Amino acid sequence: MACHISAQEWTRFRGPNGSGISPAKTIPAQWTDQSFNWKAPLPGTGHSSPVLWGDKIFLTSSEEKSGGLIILCLGAADGRVLWRKDFPFPPYRQHQYSSFASTSPAVDADRVYVAWATPHRLTLMALAHDGQAVWERDLGPIQSQHGGGSSPIVFADKVILANQQDAESFLIAVDARTGQTRWKTPRRTTRADYSTPCLYEVPGQKPALIFNSLAHSISAIDPDDGQVLWEYDKALDKRSVSSPVIASGLIIGSCGSGGGGNYLVAVRPGDPATGKKPELAYEIRRSAPYVPTSVAVGPLLFLWSDNGIVTCLYAPSGEVRWQERVGGSFFGSPVCVDGRLFCISTSGEVVVLEAGDQFRVLARNPLGELARTTPAVADGRMYIRTAGHLFSVGGKKDQAALKYSP
Repeated sequence: MACHISAQEWTRFRGPNGSGISPAKTIPAQWTDQSFNWKAPLPGTGHSSPVLWGDKIFLTSSEEKSGGLIILCLGAADGRVLWRKDFPFPPYRQHQYSSFASTSPAVDADRVYVAWATPHRLTLMALAHDGQAVWERDLGPIQSQHGGGSSPIVFADKVILANQQDAESFLIAVDARTGQTRWKTPRRTTRADYSTPCLYEVPGQKPALIFNSLAHSISAIDPDDGQVLWEYDKALDKRSVSSPVIASGLIIGSCGSGGGGNYLVAVRPGDPATGKKPELAYEIRRSAPYVPTSVAVGPLLFLWSDNGIVTCLYAPSGEVRWQERVGGSFFGSPVCVDGRLFCISTSGEVVVLEAGDQFRVLARNPLGELARTTPAVADGRMYIRTAGHLFSVGGKKDQAALKYSP
């Protein structure tokens, strides 16, 4: 299984291929005042996560009372705002835990790509790293009782976005340079989903984009032309908010609702070249996440539930190694940094666990602000967005000795 990880860039939600994994060595588990490089105030608020390219951070925000989207570029060295672009729209009704700035940007060497939704329009836009608009697409109206949430990704020379909503649904790929449609794949309409795709790669097989949704469960899409390579449509019977991950060659997805009934599935992928059909490997029904996306570390798979129960599985078989309550409420997803799991509670406490087959709490670091986001890690630093600030943690030479050692 190919897994391309860069220490310098964090280009999409949950980083390289949505894995949530960073090889950084200079982020301590326990934080002191000296651990922080800076704390930058943000205009408005939002639940999107930052992305990084080189020395620039890209982030979205919104004034929840007046509406509109704010696209920000900050300097990674000091948190200074380098530019700001405002895109007004009137506020509209959405879920109480959602935000007008819930979708995370994606970035490549040339442009940053941002999506946002209003009832009248799903917008996908590209800006140069200096903030100049490159292209903008109106992808039509969107119906969802919760608002927008799916984030774009970049694959090769295309920007990919899932538009799985309460009305006309589709997957779309546009040219990263021009914004012109490269392919558009219709989807059945059931209920809005907020999952962000990842790439499945196996030597000798065609790469596939993996999408989760209620309507189609788990789908493998040809990134070149948008054709369906295979589909396991019996996996999910509720809305999918978390994003797919790859664990020991299996596709991991989950679904649920605010009223419960959450569960996680592991699916063995199909192979169109041989006619092999996808099949269910196992299900996890107890304390499965609804919003947070899981993280795979070697053969171990870690599930971090919305109500603060963490489960460690042996990914190939689904065997539960441990399941423990860490407390708190979580909408953000865990990331793994140098053998440790970091996840932010809604109260702003960063809980740090050992990413091993024995349960061990390493630290609890309070930030003191509402947070419903996922950390980003690039160039040896962690960036955490709360309701009102962006924090930069770690990366200092003297902190290499503070890393966890088993």
